Parts: sequence; structure tokens; C-alpha cells
Amino acid sequence: MAYAVPAPAIVTVPVVGGDPFPVRRIYCVGRNYAAHAREMGTDPDREPPFFFMKPADSILANHATMAYPPKTKNLHHEIELVVAIGKQGRDIPVAEALSHVYGYAVGLDMTRRDLQNEAKTTGRPWEMGKGFDQSAPCAPIHKASDVGHIDKGAIWVKVNGTVKQTGDISDLIWSVAESVSYLSALMELFPGDLIYSGTPEGVAAVVRGDKLVGHVDGLTDLEITIG
Repeated sequence: MAYAVPAPAIVTVPVVGGDPFPVRRIYCVGRNYAAHAREMGTDPDREPPFFFMKPADSILANHATMAYPPKTKNLHHEIELVVAIGKQGRDIPVAEALSHVYGYAVGLDMTRRDLQNEAKTTGRPWEMGKGFDQSAPCAPIHKASDVGHIDKGAIWVKVNGTVKQTGDISDLIWSVAESVSYLSALMELFPGDLIYSGTPEGVAAVVRGDKLVGHVDGLTDLEITIG
């Protein structure tokens, strides 16, 4: 088929022992660890989850260099368990939600914190603080059929060898199954969707030259450099 302009490439994430995973949409769960909610100045009570989005082409491959983004002086790391959706669904019951999960990966929700804070103050959307180029680094996906469904285990990020964020997947306020179920009542989910499930406490700024290593027990580490 001919197009008026060149068609964009399909964005993919490698799969361990499988074909590449084509990315359709990226959803992110906000404030899904109580300690992180407190450090961001909000009440960690179990309010309904909320979501924001990043464009599919904000994916950055493992071992890549991330260009320091423009219009910010406060770029933050947020380490996350990434959930890859493999089966279509709407209004998915919690008890059935994990059957829609294809696999898991380690990801970073990179954030222009100064732009996000300004948006919060003025009541404007977060997209320019969250959905910029290369803002969603992602390590290879492990199939759930190989590693099981991840509901516990250490999650951390190191910057230049020093641990900056640390937590446990079991500390999620809304579990993976609950997040998938709740999101599916708002938006129909399709194969190719990714859900960044939230970040533990300890978010902090990075600068050019920093080397980040992100970890979730049982998955391939994510390693990037800030360029």
C-alpha cells in the first residue's frame, strides 16, 4: 500500500527465546508503591489506580545510550516491572487477568520531573514530563510460560554502581492482575500493549554520563547510559 508519507517502523522489544514483541501502546500506573507515593507528597491509601501513557516509539533498547532530553534540568529514573499483554480483553475479571499477560521485563519510566511538577501545579497534562523521546527504556521480555507470573522479588536500580531505588514487587499497592483488570475497564487491551506497573521509593536525578542498571529478580537486567 502507498502512503502519503513514509510509514513509521514497527517498534519492538526482544523476547528471550522468542520472536520480537511488537509494541502497540504503553500504559503506566501512577504512584503504585506506598513509599513512593509518600515521597511524592501524596496519601498512599489504596485509592483507585490511575494511568498515563507514553508513545510506543519512546521505547529504548537495552544497553543503549539515552540522549539527555531537552527542556529539563531534573531528569529522574523510575524503575518498574513491565507487563506485556498477549491477549485481547475488555472488563477482564481479576481472576482471569494473568491469562492475558504474555510476559515481563524490566523498564525505566524516565521523567522530566521539573516539567511534570509544573504540569501538576497548573493542572495540565503530564505528557511532556513523561512521554518524551526515549523515555521508556525496556529490557528483553521473558515469557510468563518460562518465568511464571511475578508477584514478589527484589526490584532496584543502581546509578554508577550505587543503589538508588529498592523495593519488592509484593509491595505494589495494586497487583499486576488488579492493574490489568482495572485498566481493561477503561481501555480495551490488545496484544502488544505494555503496562509499566509503578516504581518504588528513591527516585532521583541523573546527569550525562551516568550508567543505570535496573533489576527485577528472575528477569534480564536493564542497562543504559545517559548521553
